[in-house]
This record gives sequence, structure tokens and C-alpha cells, in this order.
Amino acid sequence: MACADVDMDIHGGDQEPRRARQREPPMMQHYMALELMPDYKGPLHDLLQKQPAVLGSLQMVSGVLSVGVGILFAVTQEMQQSLFTLFRLSHLTGTLFFIAGVVSNLLFKYPELLPVSLMVNYGCIIVAVVSACLISVDLAHWSPENDQHLRIEMLELCVLGLEVFLSAILCFWFSKEKRTKSP
Repeated sequence: MACADVDMDIHGGDQEPRRARQREPPMMQHYMALELMPDYKGPLHDLLQKQPAVLGSLQMVSGVLSVGVGILFAVTQEMQQSLFTLFRLSHLTGTLFFIAGVVSNLLFKYPELLPVSLMVNYGCIIVAVVSACLISVDLAHWSPENDQHLRIEMLELCVLGLEVFLSAILCFWFSKEKRTKSP
């Protein structure tokens, strides 16, 4: 078998090739930046780091749950039996929170929707508080023979509490971001 003593190092164009017999220390060449360039931060960068799309997705899921509870009530209860069914509160709040969740999710792609999302979330909070008051009136005047409907209204009241909590957090983040972007 043949054997050869060949230098396999990569050499610069202006340097003379070194022989394997020479034991010089290798010359190091590296790039050194003279000025650091800041990373590009897109619009709403700080807000999007908090991931409002996750809370928007939770709003959408709770909105779908509210609409489902509303459909269950509409099918199993007479119209005049409660304010919850009469005003279709669950359908209204569920639809509004679903829309608010969609708009919050679209902020990543369309940052100009920030004021729209803020207003929709404020509106959702107002409608949810009014709905919670009407449900509380229903619960105060409830008859004992409709025990299963009582539990479902309590579930809807808890879902409304979750929706208000999510919207309040998003409103806080959006208003803070809007304040920092205002001249």
C-alpha cells in the first residue's frame, strides 16, 4: 500500500503553501464586526412576545362553549322561563367572544387591528358584565324544580367570569401597547 506525506491544509491565495515538515503555528484569520446592528423589531413586537393569540384562542373556545350552552338552554327550556333564555345571553356573549378571539389572533398578521381588538374586548367586557347581572337575577328568582338548569346557568356564569378575565388581560396589554406607540 502506498503512503504519501501531503499537506491537506487550506491556504490563502497570497500565502506560500507550507510543507508538512514545517512546524509553524497556523495563521488565524477571522472577521470582526466594527459596528453591531440592532435586530429588526416589527410592529407590536413587545406585545406579540406576550402571545395574545393564546388568550384569543381561549376566548374563541369559551365563546363556542357559551353558544353551546345557549343552544342547550334554547332546546330544553321555555322562552319566558328565564332572562338567560329570553335575551339569548349565551348566544350573544359567545358570538362576541369568538369574534374578539379571532381579532386577537389576527394581530400577528395585521398589527393595524390593535385599536379594533381593543374596542371589541372592551365591548365584550361590558356585555359580559350585563349578562352576569341578568343571570344573577335569574338565580335569585329560581324555582327548585329546575335544578339541572341552575347548574348550567352557574356554568355559564363561570364561563363569563373566565371571558371577562381574558378580555381584561388583553385590554390591559393592548392599551399599554397603544400608549407606547402614541406620539
